Amino acid sequence: MNRLMLATGPTLEEHVKPYGPLPPTDGRAKDQPGRLIDEIEKSGLRGRGGGWFPTHVKFRAVVDSSAGRSRISRTRRPVLIANGMEGEPASSKDAVLLAASPHLILDGMEAAATTIGATEAFLAIHRGSPVIEGVQRALAERPSGPVAITLVTPPARYVASEESALSNWVGEGRALPVHPDRPFQRGAAGRPTLVQNVETLAHLALIARHGGEWFASVGDPAAPGTTLVSVGGAVATPGVIEVPTGTPVRELLERAGGATAPVLGVLTGGYGGSWMSADAALAANWDPSSLQAGGGTIGASILWAVGGDVCPLQEMDAVVEWMAGESAGQCGPCMFGLPSLSDDLHAVAVAPADDLALKRLDTRLGLVAGRGGCKHPDGVARFVATGLETFSEETALHAEGSCSSASTTPLLLPVPSARDHFADPDGRDFR
Repeated sequence: MNRLMLATGPTLEEHVKPYGPLPPTDGRAKDQPGRLIDEIEKSGLRGRGGGWFPTHVKFRAVVDSSAGRSRISRTRRPVLIANGMEGEPASSKDAVLLAASPHLILDGMEAAATTIGATEAFLAIHRGSPVIEGVQRALAERPSGPVAITLVTPPARYVASEESALSNWVGEGRALPVHPDRPFQRGAAGRPTLVQNVETLAHLALIARHGGEWFASVGDPAAPGTTLVSVGGAVATPGVIEVPTGTPVRELLERAGGATAPVLGVLTGGYGGSWMSADAALAANWDPSSLQAGGGTIGASILWAVGGDVCPLQEMDAVVEWMAGESAGQCGPCMFGLPSLSDDLHAVAVAPADDLALKRLDTRLGLVAGRGGCKHPDGVARFVATGLETFSEETALHAEGSCSSASTTPLLLPVPSARDHFADPDGRDFR
C-alpha cells in the first residue's frame, strides 16, 4: 500500500497532481485549535519517530501549555520542529521520504504549525545529509504560508535527534538532551515546542485532506494507518517499504526479497531497540503491541535480519562501541557505564570469551538502565540484554573458544566510525 509516496517526483507540481492542495487549517488565530486535533485523535495516529506516542496528546499538551501566552508576545508563542535527523544508522525511511515527498512533509508542517498557533517552524536534517539540497529546492518553490519554515542542520550525532536535544539546539545552539524532557512545556528558548517526526507530519497532511476515519481504515486498530519500514540485513532487496501496521513480519521479509541465509535473529526498532529470535519475529506482526508481546520493539521502524553467515556478537560489539561514543557525556551511565559495557561485550565477542567479562556484563546492565539523564543508556542496555538472550547459543560457543562465523566476515549492520569515548566533554561536537 502506498500513501506517502504517490508523487512521481519531488516538485510541487508533481506533488499536487496526486494529493491536491492542502485544505485551509483553522488555527488558534481563529479560535479553532481543536478541529484538526480532533481528527488526529479520531485517526489514532501515533508518532513514527520511535516512541509511537499518541500524536493528539502532544498537540493538546502544547496548546494547553501556551494558553494565555499569546497575548504576552510572539516570542512566547509555540514552536514546531520537524525531526528529520534519523540518527539510527540502520534507518533510511526518513531520508527516502524527504527525497521523494518533501512537499507532503511541508504540508504537514504547515497544518501542524497553524493548528498549535506557532510563529516559527523548523525542519531539522542532520548536517551533511544528501537530502538537504532537494529540501531546499522544495522550500524555494512553495508559496509563502502562514508560518515561515526554516531548514536547520544540527550535528550528525545519535542523541542530537532526541526531541529535547533538538529543542535545545534550536533555542540555545547545542544539541544536547535536557532533563526533565518536557519540551511541550518549555522547549526551544523556553517556549512550548511540538517536535514531530517527518513521517508523522506526512501522515498528518493526509489526515488534513481526508480525515481521521480515512486514515484509520487500514492497519492495526490500536496503532492505525500505514508505516514506513527500513528492512535490511540478510535479505535480497533491502530498502524502505510502506505497509499497513499489523502486517506480518514474515510478509515484510518476503517483500524484501526473502532471506539470503538462515536467520539467527532479528533486530527490531534500531540500535536502541530489541533483538528477537527468528521464531518469535516470524510469529509477530509489525505493530507495537504484537512486537512487544514477542520481546521486540517497533521503535524507529527498523527490521534487520542477521543470518548464520555472520557472528551476531561481533555485530553487537561494533554497534555498542559506536553507541558508547555517541553519548552526550552528561551523566554517569553515559560517561562510564556505556564504555564499560562496550569493553565487556568486546571481551565476550572475541573467542575465547572472557567468562568474567560476561558476569560483569550481566551485572553492569542492571546498573545502567533507568539511571541516565536521557534514554540513550536504556536503549544500549536493551540492545545488549536482548542480544545476549537471543544469541545465547553463540555466547556459549565463544566461551568454548569457537565461533559460528569466520571473524573476517564483513559487518552486516551499518556502523559509522566509532568516536573516542569522552572526546567532547565541552559539547563542541553538539553545536
